[in-house]
Amino acid sequence: MASKLQRNPPFRAEHLGSLLRPENLLKTRADLDNGKAQQQQLTSIEDTAVNEIVETQIKLGFHPISDGEYRRHMFWGTFFPGMEGFEEIKNPDIDIFRMYMPDIAAFTETGHKPGESVICTGKIKHVGSTYVDQWNYLKSIVPKERVGECKITMAAPEWYHMRYKEGRAYPRDVYANDAEYFADIAKAYQTELQILYDNGLRNVQIDDPNLAYFCSEKMLAGWEKDSLNTMTTEQMLDAYISLYNDCISQCPADMHVGVHICRGNFVNSRHFSEGGYDRVAKKMFEDLNVGTYYLEYDTPRAGGFEPLKSLPKNKNVILGVITSKFPELESIDDMKKRVYEAAKFIAEGSNESEKEALQRLGVSPQCGFASHSSGNAVKHDDMVNKLALVRKLADSIWPGEP
Repeated sequence: MASKLQRNPPFRAEHLGSLLRPENLLKTRADLDNGKAQQQQLTSIEDTAVNEIVETQIKLGFHPISDGEYRRHMFWGTFFPGMEGFEEIKNPDIDIFRMYMPDIAAFTETGHKPGESVICTGKIKHVGSTYVDQWNYLKSIVPKERVGECKITMAAPEWYHMRYKEGRAYPRDVYANDAEYFADIAKAYQTELQILYDNGLRNVQIDDPNLAYFCSEKMLAGWEKDSLNTMTTEQMLDAYISLYNDCISQCPADMHVGVHICRGNFVNSRHFSEGGYDRVAKKMFEDLNVGTYYLEYDTPRAGGFEPLKSLPKNKNVILGVITSKFPELESIDDMKKRVYEAAKFIAEGSNESEKEALQRLGVSPQCGFASHSSGNAVKHDDMVNKLALVRKLADSIWPGEP
């Protein structure tokens, strides 16, 4: 993976996959959950909504087209609950969680319990793709020559491991240790990615707030105080990177895989963690075998661009300098300065010119517009304006490039 620089994908103007869902879609899904609507009604509304958001993306000049994640309740979709050996539970026992994980802490500090979760209950086995139907519909409504550009997002492989206390991510009579558990997770990802590839997918983005948790001083302190932990955070990060590499190890050379790292994006534009990439940059950029990093960079909570000095010459970074959380539009001149500042650090680290470093960059919002189905604190027109700004910013730096 990522032995040579991949381009187109990724593109100069990107977005992170999730887009605001129409109100009628949200209402019908709620009605279905309450027994007031049929699945056929929801599917019909989803089809129409996907058709419309794809048309919007094409009109705005975007190439990495997604279906807006309109068939999902949360950004991670149904990959884990769709596997044998996992069970989705509505009211999980709070005692199973590492309470210092930023998203768990955010819930409990406000008096709420964590929402539905997915628990390993038996031997993990991939028994059918829950993403492929979403992908096949998307590819059916775009011009054939654009199919290779389209993007689907996936859940992070350690999503239902890191949040649980040591020894609570899986039954000990099923998996003796993390290595055995991770091996079956990796097999499931390899199977899923092959199915998607065989159906024409060439552009994958894995969404992972967890990797940013390793940048959080609060989380690191909580981990160190937790006497149950048998690994340091450095060792755990190494294990997760190895898991990632196993998951994508069988991907064909023409399948672009990127990872999106942010600090959380929940209802009403809430974030969960803070901290720059300095602590993870070297391992993340050098050891994680993906082609592209989609990085949150819209506020000081993500730190400065200095960590980009560790970016190898065969990898890309998409700079999330425009926020998806609030409607105010950024200054395009200020954003251009930030992109050139990032290029300066990349050039310094790789001993190349800033012009050469710019060839490995693109721009995007810092996160999706609706990682949770309820969406961010923006309206549809705000989202369109933000996406138009991303396209305009990209055109001002890389004129004529997709």
